[in-house]
Amino acid sequence: MATFTADVYQNEFLPDGGTDVHAIVTISCSGAGEAGQSGSGDAAEIVIVDTSGSMKGSNIVAAQQAAATALDQVLDGVWFAVVAGSHEAKLAYPPDSRSGMVRMDARTRSEAKAAVARFWADGGTAMGTWLALATKLFASVPSATQRHAILLTDGYNQHETPEQLSAAVDAARGRFQCDCRGVGSNWQVAEVRKIATALLGSVDLIADSSDMAADFEQIMRQSMGRGVADARLRVWAPQGAQVIFVRQVSPTVDDLTTRRQEVNALTGAYPTGAWGDESRDYHVAVRLPAKVVGQEQLAARVQVAVDDAVVAQGLVKAMWSNDDTLTTRIDPAVAHYTGQAELAEAIQDGLAAKAAGDTDTATVKLGRAVQLAVETGNEEATTRLRKIVEIEDAGTGTVRLKRSVNKLDEMALDTASTKTTRVKK
Repeated sequence: MATFTADVYQNEFLPDGGTDVHAIVTISCSGAGEAGQSGSGDAAEIVIVDTSGSMKGSNIVAAQQAAATALDQVLDGVWFAVVAGSHEAKLAYPPDSRSGMVRMDARTRSEAKAAVARFWADGGTAMGTWLALATKLFASVPSATQRHAILLTDGYNQHETPEQLSAAVDAARGRFQCDCRGVGSNWQVAEVRKIATALLGSVDLIADSSDMAADFEQIMRQSMGRGVADARLRVWAPQGAQVIFVRQVSPTVDDLTTRRQEVNALTGAYPTGAWGDESRDYHVAVRLPAKVVGQEQLAARVQVAVDDAVVAQGLVKAMWSNDDTLTTRIDPAVAHYTGQAELAEAIQDGLAAKAAGDTDTATVKLGRAVQLAVETGNEEATTRLRKIVEIEDAGTGTVRLKRSVNKLDEMALDTASTKTTRVKK
């Protein structure tokens, strides 16, 4: 049986009249078990592979191998399907669309791998149709409480409008989780990130198609190791208070603020998706009515709820003081993750400005990114930034844009921008 714990890291002291309380809440899960094995419902998996014309050659061969590798990791008894995506979505397996999805066993695994081996590259790209078919397939298995997909593409969404893609993403939101991967340099990170973020998944670059199978294997193993189908973060704040934001800040940055669902007048629930044996950090910020020195108050109650049952809780506190040595101290975890969130934004804004030809803004933003990466000890981000800019002074964020940059290096920096380093608490 899964066990959750919640640990709070904060400076609870506010100055006279202070209002804003920040805390990092670490949620840890152990004993999660395997997907679909907890008794709370079935698990379902869909592998979505881009089979458009641009996938011809080594990419489609690698995609066949990767899809087969992913299918090998799906546990027996898990519902599954395979979708081939071009300017339309085709159900590659099972062959009879009336059956929806099928359970994994030795026979269906072999048949699905044979279907994958028959993939051919042809047509355009319309990812909204892929998501729409996946949404329909997942809906065909009412018993599935844990629903996950892998989506692979090598291009951008050229055969449907942005509005059509957005509508498909909105229809899929809350229906399933989706980890997205792009192979090569001809896809758009922002477009694929939009899908992954909305569907509580990850986005990453596969620079070399030969790495595809290993990546698919890792994604599917992780999914099969998530025995808790769904958990929600509940944040209670007292009457008169305002929840400023709720963000996941580790292992990746993901702002959950706009996904709040009302539990009651004082409590909101935020989706976190499926869980395995892991820890995640959340930054919770609450604005309280100002109080005077000597008063104290519970600023927030942060809970984890599984199947509407609260399984862990952490308390965020506030105490007003006139001792400057207490009120001016910033908790190290709060400082670290505030910098990491700003780092992700600076990288994405800088690369967007660079792509638009605004070199001045790009230089300022990427310079700030270098400064933050060094301050927060994010060595991976610093290394990736060095491939885009010449660093003159990391401490002040003084940089120069490199004249010649490999597009794959830019995409690697972009996709990795939301990955954070854990703080030592």
